[in-house]
Order: sequence, then structure tokens, then C-alpha cells
Amino acid sequence: MKAVINNNFEIDLSKPIDISIPLSNSDANPIAWYLEKPEIKPVIFGDWVGKVSEGSSTNFNNIFFNPHGHGTHTECLGHITKEFFSINQCLKQFFFTAELISIEPESVVDDLIITKFQIVSALAGKSPEAIVIRTLPNETGKKHKNYSHTNPPYLAEDAAIFIRESGIKHLLIDLPSVDREEDEGKLLAHKAFWNVKNVDNLNADARLDSTITEMIYVEEDVKDGSYILNLQIASFENDASPSKPVLYSLE
Repeated sequence: MKAVINNNFEIDLSKPIDISIPLSNSDANPIAWYLEKPEIKPVIFGDWVGKVSEGSSTNFNNIFFNPHGHGTHTECLGHITKEFFSINQCLKQFFFTAELISIEPESVVDDLIITKFQIVSALAGKSPEAIVIRTLPNETGKKHKNYSHTNPPYLAEDAAIFIRESGIKHLLIDLPSVDREEDEGKLLAHKAFWNVKNVDNLNADARLDSTITEMIYVEEDVKDGSYILNLQIASFENDASPSKPVLYSLE
């Protein structure tokens, strides 16, 4: 089945490229921010257990997880503001032009940083609605890694400013954060991308309709270039939601 997007792009809906990481209660689940793995377990009422293999008519599980630390998630500027903003209210469109780029972060003192120059070079003048950053080396271990206390690579503040000034509204990356793991709460890349100048009193030109998606994984055989992105979230009234970003090749 094929679909036409904005009368300009045709995509084959039967060929999705899922760049999300599944959430599970196993040790294979990625973890960040000093958390334990998610919990998925049946409800118990007295002698009743919500599990068919234990005599129930249905499987009936509770799930305990944190969207920021347990896998692919999409967040709005409510992640860093005093005033409450919900991803479910900020993200109202779900299909976007997207550019997939691969970048090997540069070593700067003790950090690995994605620089403005690298972003500018990789985009080569293109101005998509969304940017998907795949970091190199693209190890499959990203799908299962415990990132806590590892100081993962992150995005330079001026790189985030460039992305914002390019008109890109949706930033996707295969890291647990666009900012340094421990940065004294500065969150420079988050603030630069969303144009948040004061978290206590939000400026009028802050980007309410822009999102950051973290902890994606793009398989090695997916080539850099232009795609259509379908950015799917669960309808949580929260600053962030687990999400399922899906790419479609242009035809």
C-alpha cells in the first residue's frame, strides 16, 4: 500500500523502518539515569493472578517504567520548564520530512561531542522538518546498554542552536540525552533547541511544537538520506511519552 504525503512524496506503507527500541522487563532493555530495569508483572488480587498460565482467563499486567530512562521516548519543552506542558498537547502532527545523518562525535578533553560543523556538513544545506542523528560507531549494543555513569556523547549547544535556526522542529538521536550526563543542570542543548531562555517564566518565542526523541536505534543497513518520518507516541499527559518513530523511504 502506498501513500502520498503533501502531494509531493510517495511512500510505501508496507515497508516501515522502525527506529524505536522495544521496552521489556529483561536485562536486554537499555537503561539510563541510574534506574533499574522496567517492571512488567501480573496484577494480584488475593489468590487471583492476572496470568493465563496461572489459571486466569486473561493476562493482566502492570507496567512500571520511566520514559526518559527506559528506551525510545519523545519529549516536549515541558521536560525542562516550571510550567506544565504535555507531549500529548504539543505534538499534533505526526508525519514529517526527515534527514538521516551519521556522525562520529569528536573527542574534546574527556567528552565526545557532536559539533555544529559536523551537523552543518552532514545536512549540506538541506532543511528538513526532522533530523535523525545516528552516532558512529553504530554498535548494536546501544539497544541494550546501561548508560548510567558512562558519560555518553552529547550535542554541543551551538549545534542545537543551528538545528533550531534551520527550522528543524523534531530532533531524534540514538543517545540517552542531547546533553551531558552530568552538567550541573545546565541542559544547554535542550534549552537551545527549544529556545527556552527562562524555565521559570517561559518566553513567548519558545518552541512549543518542537520535540526531542532520544534512545532510538537505526540499523546499519539504513542509508543516510531523506525519508518521511512518522512520529508515534502514546497519549500520555506528561512531558514525555514512550514513542515509535518510523521512517519511510521516498519513492
